[in-house]
Amino acid sequence: MSTLLDAYSEAVIAAAERVNPSVVNIEVHQQNRRGGSGSGFIFTPDGFILTNSHVVHGADDIEVTLPDGQHYRADKVGDDPDTDLAVLRITAPNLVPATLGDSQAIRVGQLVIAIGNPYGFQCTVTSGVISALGRSLRSKSGRLIDNVIQTDAALNPGNSGGPLVTSNGEVIGVNTAVILPAQGICLAIAINTAKFVTGRLIKDGKIRRGYIGVAGQNVPLHRRLVRTHELPVAGGIFVVSIEPNSPAQRAGLREGDIIIGFAEQPVADIDALHRILTDHQPGVRAPLVVLRGSEKLILQIHPSLL
Repeated sequence: MSTLLDAYSEAVIAAAERVNPSVVNIEVHQQNRRGGSGSGFIFTPDGFILTNSHVVHGADDIEVTLPDGQHYRADKVGDDPDTDLAVLRITAPNLVPATLGDSQAIRVGQLVIAIGNPYGFQCTVTSGVISALGRSLRSKSGRLIDNVIQTDAALNPGNSGGPLVTSNGEVIGVNTAVILPAQGICLAIAINTAKFVTGRLIKDGKIRRGYIGVAGQNVPLHRRLVRTHELPVAGGIFVVSIEPNSPAQRAGLREGDIIIGFAEQPVADIDALHRILTDHQPGVRAPLVVLRGSEKLILQIHPSLL
């Protein structure tokens, strides 16, 4: 038993030591209001920082403190309340970027470590396992964030925006929320979602996306269905719920349907659908391909502007 505990401890220590140099404290100052604070992490050598939107939204001035105690003024590059993600940038020498992993490759039961820098001089570390994948979380903008990671690694005050990492120190999520009535369940935005969002924020400063009104979960498709319908994808989006009076409801989509295509493009997972909706012109009719039981259907949908 002691050998197993030593191995567990060594894994957590090694991952934390690898990522700690990238984790920063963020202090927000607002006129006529009390500011807040949170965490973030450097993900490029030239000073781009990923954090939560709710940490920096509406800030008049943002100060970043590195693990060595150095303070820098940060510019807000972009902010997306719909996914609770934001990108900052600082100009500083010898920055250590975190390594971004692949949130599609993680599994329930896998060891994860949540890291934050709530005070600006020392990182805090908690560990646990991935409890569930494919959860949904309603953002402050009202939009449902799909493909959220649920973990039992405690999220300490001030750690919002910090990285959720694997035992080898790769970031697979951005810690965003804790649900206190639910025995301290902690949630993180999947890093694959964050990669797409940060790319758009760096390019355009904001994201304009189409809206269809669906909450979904990634699921694999039965090989028989893939063969029968000669599908180009082996996975799809299981429709968990549909917003009332939404484009999806008006198009005839039902709970339990599996979305496999949109706008003449295959849809294997939620990230793929988000990418297509971001590029698709709102209001323009598009075919939505779904599986309903063993039947393949094509519905016509008019996405609106979120």
